[in-house]
Amino acid sequence: MLKLSGLGGAYVSVPKLVRHVSLVILFLLALALRAEPSLEQASRAQALLGPEVWSRILKIENSGRASRYPRCLHALVFELAGILWFYTAVDGTQSLSLNQGRLAEEKADMGPLLRDIEPGFTRWSIVRPKSPVSGVQRGALSNGCFIESIAELRLRLARGETLERPQLLSYYDETPSGLHGHTVLVFGRDENWELFDPGRPQARLLVAKQHGSDPLALARALEGETVVKARYVALDFAGPRVDASIASAPSSVRERGTEREQDRT
Repeated sequence: MLKLSGLGGAYVSVPKLVRHVSLVILFLLALALRAEPSLEQASRAQALLGPEVWSRILKIENSGRASRYPRCLHALVFELAGILWFYTAVDGTQSLSLNQGRLAEEKADMGPLLRDIEPGFTRWSIVRPKSPVSGVQRGALSNGCFIESIAELRLRLARGETLERPQLLSYYDETPSGLHGHTVLVFGRDENWELFDPGRPQARLLVAKQHGSDPLALARALEGETVVKARYVALDFAGPRVDASIASAPSSVRERGTEREQDRT
């Protein structure tokens, strides 16, 4: 049998060496394949938001041992309503900014924002896709209700629809694992509010306008008394903004712990 001499005069059989090299290659390939689905999801999310919305795809290495995130993942950071948001296929969209009015500063250094979400997010880089994602199908975005609601608004405006006070409604149910969030698109339609729910896109959901001034009342009219928290993110034709009546406190826009602004489909 052929052998190769190694350091210190040791010998390694050629078949065993090839086998070890093959296992290493397969392991690295498996890691790469595992990371690619998250890149595809982040790219789809970016395509749904469209070029009008500032966004960046990040590749993040996670060193956290007890983390809900994988060791390597891709995420989309985007600007909406005057703050930065963070989307992953793992758990949907959550606010990324720690303070209002510091967009330029936060865009220049996202490290502290990422570590506030997961302390293991210590290494990251911006990914520029080789080609834009086209032909995005509804339902293809995992935990994408927040972004799909924005995409629905873009689609309706492109069709020439005139929508009264379009806005996002994010609401949260109490579950054994903490607050579970969901986001829908809301706009006026005659005497009612019409809601588009990405989880049931074919349903036409109407709620009387008397519930519209209070996001919690509107969410409960839609889903019932299990909703414990709700808020609006208003969207106008000039671009996205936060409705001043429901904006977070000026000093901080991120809620900590299980009540972090997070939405899942």
